[in-house]
Amino acid sequence: MDFCTWMETMQHRTEENLERRLPSAGIAPQRLHQAMRYVTLGGGKRIRPLLCFAAGDLTAADPVRLDSAAVAVELIHVYSLVHDDLPCMDDDVLRRGKPTCHVEFDEATALLVGDALQSLAFQVLAEALPGADAQRQLEMLRILAQASGSRGMAGGQAIDLAAVGQSLSLTELEFMHIHKTGALIRAAVLLGAHCGEPLSPAALSRLDHFAKTAGLLFQVVDDILDSEADTATLGKTAGKDAAQNKPTYVNLLGITQAKEKAAELRAIAHAALEPFGKSARRLDELTNYIVDRRF
Repeated sequence: MDFCTWMETMQHRTEENLERRLPSAGIAPQRLHQAMRYVTLGGGKRIRPLLCFAAGDLTAADPVRLDSAAVAVELIHVYSLVHDDLPCMDDDVLRRGKPTCHVEFDEATALLVGDALQSLAFQVLAEALPGADAQRQLEMLRILAQASGSRGMAGGQAIDLAAVGQSLSLTELEFMHIHKTGALIRAAVLLGAHCGEPLSPAALSRLDHFAKTAGLLFQVVDDILDSEADTATLGKTAGKDAAQNKPTYVNLLGITQAKEKAAELRAIAHAALEPFGKSARRLDELTNYIVDRRF
């Protein structure tokens, strides 16, 4: 099928699996479960699950295994957004085109929603995966845990908060985003690949290089969109990073050089996938989508 049809199919599949995995809003504690469903369902591009499924294509992975990995990585992503929007972090009021969790509910509920989504992610990934050996499953849990913690996403957020009002070099900015944004994108690719046939160490290293590059690429494009698109298009507050004096690729490089940086990273990502041939088709297409998306 063509890329757009594939993407819509995988997005719909992810939405159905998230709906199935999340506790019903009618189960106690109802307000917490209602809030979990509010922030998770019916929004977002599902980039991380898409990367997971695309990497699974590369290793001929069982779709049922990929469902669990895709749901787990998306639950971690959504939890991070809920906490990122809190007043003690970025203090935002809009996410995915609707009020943020602490605005729609309250701060305490938002904090618990993030905690609960993170726990659910590991529950999903720890449950039996058809045909997967225990050692492989433990490695997948390790990948997601490391990507989520102080050496990954949480650490990147800490660096981001400390960088407000500071001037960072390009190396420092990339280090921050390798952790804050890139770690979970990298995990999505590796989790998808681990759902299928084992890769050689050299092939796994090439795929990891692609994943790291894709993570930086996503952030560069995000910074460009934040500077050029409006709030209605983005579904979140446009220009928030600039207003808070946060370092971004656009602030550091300027819009023209930021776009050149995105083009450079896209070329590196495509080159990393070349040895995989046609099996990397979806990852190639997703690389282009990350660059050419408009919101």
